[in-house]
Amino acid sequence: MNFLTTTPFTLQIVSVLLLGLALGSFINVCIHRLPKKESIITPRSYCESCKAKIFIWDNIPILSYLILKGKCRQCDNSISILYPTVELSTALLLLSGFIKFGITIKFAIFCAIGPALLAVAIIDFKHLIIPDAITLPGVLFGLAAGSYLIGLKNSSLGLISGAGTFIVLSTIHYWIRGLVGMGGGDIKLIAAVGALLGIKYVFLVIFLSAFIGSLVGLTGVALRKINFLSRIPFGSYLALGTLIVYFSGEDIINIYIKTIMSVY
Repeated sequence: MNFLTTTPFTLQIVSVLLLGLALGSFINVCIHRLPKKESIITPRSYCESCKAKIFIWDNIPILSYLILKGKCRQCDNSISILYPTVELSTALLLLSGFIKFGITIKFAIFCAIGPALLAVAIIDFKHLIIPDAITLPGVLFGLAAGSYLIGLKNSSLGLISGAGTFIVLSTIHYWIRGLVGMGGGDIKLIAAVGALLGIKYVFLVIFLSAFIGSLVGLTGVALRKINFLSRIPFGSYLALGTLIVYFSGEDIINIYIKTIMSVY
């Protein structure tokens, strides 16, 4: 830790960005393979169009995309802009965490949960699923990290409260409409989030996620892109709500309390 804190700040920034780019490249693999239930370890990265193996020097985050002008070296078909976008987004996400938390355990935890939440948001948005390969390890990681940050009791209560709330809501939705409300992926995700953040903040995540989802949904209805019966990628909003609370949960609650006190 002493070595890290004495490293020039510019070098720290560069290191964080490089780490983010590398993690972003891995997250791309998860985004494209987990929904298809493929291994994220083997085979080596390949072109989605021609299935040709991608050379190592063609797999450098962002740089390779620019050199190849967004096309596969083998078949010349276009490579999705999502790949460099995810890599850059992951790098900027980690940089934001570093600026917020510095060289701390909370930042180290964020290096794991930040990219994972980004993967969840994109996968659920594209496929309306949240892979168990992310959520189940996430529950265990949430308990471990949450126990360190807020204590085992608070972490356990957050897990139970988050999962329990979604199970109740899903059951009520099924009774009323005969359809499943919250999917199993959403329940496991909020369980992991509750374990990480604790009982107080898990409800703030649920509120923010529902609020953001409602705004997006109403906008979609107004633009006639969706209707009130359309399925929504709620996991994407849970991921965003979790990031907001991890960064600024205490500030949000303090602002809310001050606003209430000023009114009364």
